[in-house]
Amino acid sequence: MNFKKIVILFAVVLVAAASIYGYLLYRKIFAPNTSFDQKEVFVYIPTDAQFPQVMDSVAKYVDDIDKLQMVAEKKSYINNVKSGKFRLTKGMSSNDIINSLRQPIFVNLSFNNQETLQNLAGRIASQIEADSTSLINSFTDKAFLDANGFNDENILAMFIPNSYEFFWNTDAVQFRERMAKEYRKFWTTERVAKADSLGLNPIEVSVLASIVHKETVKIDERPRVAGVYLNRLERGMKLEADPTVIYAMKKQSNDFTQVIKRVLYKDLVTVSPYNTYMYEGLPPGPIAMPDITALDAVLNPEKHNYIYFCASVTNFGYHEFAVTAAQHEVNRQKYITWVNSQGIKR
Repeated sequence: MNFKKIVILFAVVLVAAASIYGYLLYRKIFAPNTSFDQKEVFVYIPTDAQFPQVMDSVAKYVDDIDKLQMVAEKKSYINNVKSGKFRLTKGMSSNDIINSLRQPIFVNLSFNNQETLQNLAGRIASQIEADSTSLINSFTDKAFLDANGFNDENILAMFIPNSYEFFWNTDAVQFRERMAKEYRKFWTTERVAKADSLGLNPIEVSVLASIVHKETVKIDERPRVAGVYLNRLERGMKLEADPTVIYAMKKQSNDFTQVIKRVLYKDLVTVSPYNTYMYEGLPPGPIAMPDITALDAVLNPEKHNYIYFCASVTNFGYHEFAVTAAQHEVNRQKYITWVNSQGIKR
C-alpha cells in the first residue's frame, strides 16, 4: 500500500471517527432526555441552591442525569444556578432542559376570603418560597405599618383579593411591597372620592365591606346591605351586625375554625371592640378579607330607607329588608321559626 492510499484511509477513518463522535455528542446534547409521561412538569429551585441540589430536583424527570450534567458543564450552568419555578416539557433534550432552568416562570398567585393575617400568610406561603413566619413578620413590621398608615388590627385591609403574577422565589418583603403597591393602585382618585363622600377613608371602607361580605354571598344584594349599614352609621345607630359577634367570639377563643351558624342572645354581650352590638361605629379592623365586589358595594351603595334586614326563608341566600322595627320583627320571627324547625342550635 503506497503512502497516498495510507493517507486516504487515515482520512476516512478520521472522518468516520469524527462523525461517530459528533453523533454521540449530538445524542448527549440534543436527543430527548426526559422520563415523565405528562405534557409538562414543574421544578422549584430554592434561593441560594447549588448545582448538586438542582440535579437532585430534576433527577426524577430526566432519563440520563450524566448527560444532563455534561451539558450543564459545557454551557457553564454549574456556577450560574437560578432559583425559581421552571417548566420542563416532555421530550426536552439536555440542552433544552438547561435552557429552561435559566428561565424562571411566573406563579399565578391568588387569595381571597381569608379571615386572619395568619390564614393569609399560610395561603401565600403555599404558592411562593417565602414561609408563613417571614410573611407575618413582614406584614406586622412597625416601621412598615407606620409608613403606610396601617396597624396590627387593620393591616388585612391592605390586601386586595385578586390573581397576581409573582416569581416563585419572591421573599416576604418583596411580596409585602408589591401588595402595598397594588393597594395604592386600587385606591384610585375616583374611589377615594367616593369613600370621602360617605364620610369614610379607604381602611374604613374595607372594614365595612368585610361585614357586608360576611352578611351575604349574593353579589347583587351587597349594595343594598351596604346601604343599610351606611344608613345606620348616618343615624348614629349601632351596626348590630351578627358577623362581628361571630368574629369577636372566634378572636376571643383564638379559634377561627369553629362554625357558628346561629348567634344567641348570650353572644351579644361578648366583650370585644369587634362586637357591634356593644360598641358604636366600625370595628378596629376587617373581620375578614372583603373581595372587590364587597368593596365596590360600599363605594356604590343602593340608596334606600331600609334600616333592618333578616335572612329570607322563602328566597334562600337573600334577605328581607325593612324600614321599621315592627316590619323587621315580623321578618325576624319567620326566620326564628324556620331555624328552630331545622334544629339549628349553634
